[in-house]
Amino acid sequence: MRKIDNYTHGSLQYNSNERMSIEDPSTGEVIGSVVLSNKEDFNQTIQSSKKAFNEWSNYTPLKRSRIISKFKENIEKNIDELAKVVSSEHGKTLDDAKGSVIRGLEVVEFATGIPHLLKGEFSQNVGTNIDSWSIRQPLGITAGITPFNFPAMVPMWMFPISIACGNSFILKPSEKDPTCALKLAELFSEAGLPDGVFNVLNGDKDIVNLILNSEDISSISFVGSTPVAKYIYETSAKNGKRVQALGGAKNHLVVMPDANLNQAVDGIMGAAFGSAGERCMAVSVAVAVGDIGDKLVAEINNKAQTLKVAPWTDPEAEMGPVISNEHKQKIEKYISSGQEEGAKLVLDGRNIKIQGYENGYFVGPTLFDHVSKDMTIYKEEIFGPVLSVIRANNYTEAINLINNHAYGNGTSIYTSDGEISRHFTTNCKIGMVGVNVPIPVPMAFHSFGGWKQSLFGDHSMHGMEGVRFFTKLKTVTSRWPNSIQSGPEFVMPTN
Repeated sequence: MRKIDNYTHGSLQYNSNERMSIEDPSTGEVIGSVVLSNKEDFNQTIQSSKKAFNEWSNYTPLKRSRIISKFKENIEKNIDELAKVVSSEHGKTLDDAKGSVIRGLEVVEFATGIPHLLKGEFSQNVGTNIDSWSIRQPLGITAGITPFNFPAMVPMWMFPISIACGNSFILKPSEKDPTCALKLAELFSEAGLPDGVFNVLNGDKDIVNLILNSEDISSISFVGSTPVAKYIYETSAKNGKRVQALGGAKNHLVVMPDANLNQAVDGIMGAAFGSAGERCMAVSVAVAVGDIGDKLVAEINNKAQTLKVAPWTDPEAEMGPVISNEHKQKIEKYISSGQEEGAKLVLDGRNIKIQGYENGYFVGPTLFDHVSKDMTIYKEEIFGPVLSVIRANNYTEAINLINNHAYGNGTSIYTSDGEISRHFTTNCKIGMVGVNVPIPVPMAFHSFGGWKQSLFGDHSMHGMEGVRFFTKLKTVTSRWPNSIQSGPEFVMPTN
């Protein structure tokens, strides 16, 4: 049985006696417990982070970069172990888990370039014998609140860049799958990171509220549902904090009549049902344009019926369980509501049973056709393996569907028409766009973030947006006169 405590100032610690069970989603069995931290744990973490920041912020960017490089090497050496930890607590397939660790690792690799990334701008002689330059300085104590669906990748969107910029960082991982966060903290410590620069504070909403209301924490990074993202943004902003809060999604994939149907279907399959649909970049709506709808639905249905749903320990598994029994029931309620509101249920993933894993939290691939924009399954984020097909008469109707939706995280179009593609990428009101690419997740040296109800705050994550978020801009104007001026100046200098 795993016993997950906090990682504070370089060691496992806890004060609270309250704990929460950790379950294996494939079996429903309890495999461990995690501490639900109290105020004493929180204060201890804050003091550790304060002390560490004073030291770490004075490290040269090059010295910080070398420690981060060693951290990168440690992750590479332990990538299989990290993937197994992710799979055992989340349920996603081992290959999917490993892939998610690698995508997080790419941000760590990006952060090794911090000596270059922190370079400011310099202007000589902005006025007579006056020079001006800009520098970026760390914020102080920063914090991240991360979801269950990517316990390695999403935290690594945040803390490597924050720490590289000279901040200390407090990570509050999901209490559903917290082990990976501790593993990452230990690997960072082994790389030479000073104690307290990276602390892991486990807990529930009580700890979240302490983080949001703390005067000692300068910034909050969050990924999760839109209602929580909005609450985090409003509460943190009210308390004077810098905030990046990524919310929910309802990602559309448009299939034009001229699209390569096989490529589109393959893309939809992975994007809709990979990781059991538990990712903010999952495709949950396929928009069939013109007369392609019947063929598209038939092909998706045929392939979805052959998709292998199994526990992560099965090397042939293509999709695992969802995170919890509570979430399983929530998804199944959405499926029922789709039926009740008049959508055609082509493939029903409810009541799927895996031999030997009858108590696991499995939901099979589910496909709806003839979905309308007034239906609940179209308007709300389901966060499960449920795909809705909505019909559009033409391209204009399709892009209007996307632009009129409350969410604006990601979207894609499959087409052979360059003109349509260019219009789509320019005019869709979405933060991340793909052309013949099902999941348009940017690489680490670009930035990740949506529009509308999918992002609260001004900054996206990682890339240069991450560097700007975790630093304060300071501009210096300097003059060294040869002699002291003969009296005060009351006029704005102009030369």
